[in-house]
Amino acid sequence: MSGSGDASGSADRGIAATGSYLPHFRLDAEAVREAWGSSPGVASARVPAADEDALTMAVAAAEDALADAADVGIHAGDLAYLGIATSTPPVEEGAIASRAVRALGLAESARTEAATQDTATGADVLAAAAAADGPALAVAADAPRTEPGTTDAGMGAGAAAFVFAAVDGDSGAPRLLDRADHADEYPGVRFREPGSRDVESIDITTYERGAISDCLASAAAGLAVDPDSVTGLAVHQPTPKLAGRIVRALPFGSVERRGQVANEAGDLGAAGVPLALLDALEGAGPDDVTVGAFFGGGARAVALAFTGGGTTAPDLDGGESLAYAHYLRQRGHVVSGDVAGGGAHVSLPTWRQSLDARYRLAAGRCTECGALTFPAEGACRRCGTREAFERVELPREGRIAARTVIGQGGAPPEFGPQQERGGAFGVAIVEFELDGETVFVPAQITDADPGDVEIGDRVRATIRRIYAQEGVARYGAKFVPV
Repeated sequence: MSGSGDASGSADRGIAATGSYLPHFRLDAEAVREAWGSSPGVASARVPAADEDALTMAVAAAEDALADAADVGIHAGDLAYLGIATSTPPVEEGAIASRAVRALGLAESARTEAATQDTATGADVLAAAAAADGPALAVAADAPRTEPGTTDAGMGAGAAAFVFAAVDGDSGAPRLLDRADHADEYPGVRFREPGSRDVESIDITTYERGAISDCLASAAAGLAVDPDSVTGLAVHQPTPKLAGRIVRALPFGSVERRGQVANEAGDLGAAGVPLALLDALEGAGPDDVTVGAFFGGGARAVALAFTGGGTTAPDLDGGESLAYAHYLRQRGHVVSGDVAGGGAHVSLPTWRQSLDARYRLAAGRCTECGALTFPAEGACRRCGTREAFERVELPREGRIAARTVIGQGGAPPEFGPQQERGGAFGVAIVEFELDGETVFVPAQITDADPGDVEIGDRVRATIRRIYAQEGVARYGAKFVPV
């Protein structure tokens, strides 16, 4: 079954800003080859840290896009819509977009949705954002996982974000022209059973490749665009080899630009095509047509056609290479996740009261003497007044004023699962300056060897998992070296 429909929304809407995120850690093909005697289908795959998941990566990519959007006068509070696409939500039932609203400082009236059923969901939130009323944010973030020894798919992590808004007709900004869908039953092609964290398939190569190629070719054929006008492609790409087969199956012939991210970042799940789309659109001209071809196991396919270009491709270079044993720990393959002891209990109502401080670094400015207090509660640290504080947000970057390392067994029990996977972690007192005032914030350091972090180093806030209690993951700001 196939169908085509105009999903472009208003004619003056387009992509006004973009952002991306790739985790700091990566697993190289050589490490897999040494462990299993065979090479994976990619040169390297990005690995989420022990305190990262689809939500934290979505927030990171969205922050990058909002920084870009600020240059054209669009701010977080202006957004009327937020859509998050992922096949690996941190909870099987429970809102995740509402957490991102708080973390990003969006208006509580913003319409939200999370699309989580398969890897084609990136197309759904992109189309919804393109058709929304007012500025809108679409984010695709994913971190698929597979059993150790599976080398063709299921290793990778990343996120891409797109802000849609009214754009100047002469700017050449990308606009969504059309959407086409195709759905047919192909049992066993990329699925994850209830309660499982691992991507599976029936591993019948010819069947799977045929299902993916046929579905995507049918969706692409349904687009209301001249096939000869298509100059760029971004296709489903768990591996570069499969992406090449898909390209040959599509009805567009030779194209000038191909968005390629899989070889350096791995299988990115629902974020794969969106990140590849950023790459493909970077070199596109105002009149060029670029098609994104999204596939979801089971199976369905979605094709989106864009005109214009000028986005920023994701930075695929860098990252810290992991030994294979460290990769297994980071992804939770060889750890128990059990928490011993009671830990320091913080009730969820109390935790919720601190969310502005934890997410947005919200401090209080004394209305009497102007001193900053973090968190904004109790008496002014300078003059002792108990008048209501004026809420202010600290800068996202600060300086380490003091630091220490929490070794194995030295953390409170609630941090046990993180330490079991990520090892020793750094804790610092971070100094911030705002309008001539100084304030200090205690926080964890992440994405760095804690022994390499020194007093005076600049660090930047990022949203990560803090710990889970009462079965609920709790998030807040940690800091990464600048």
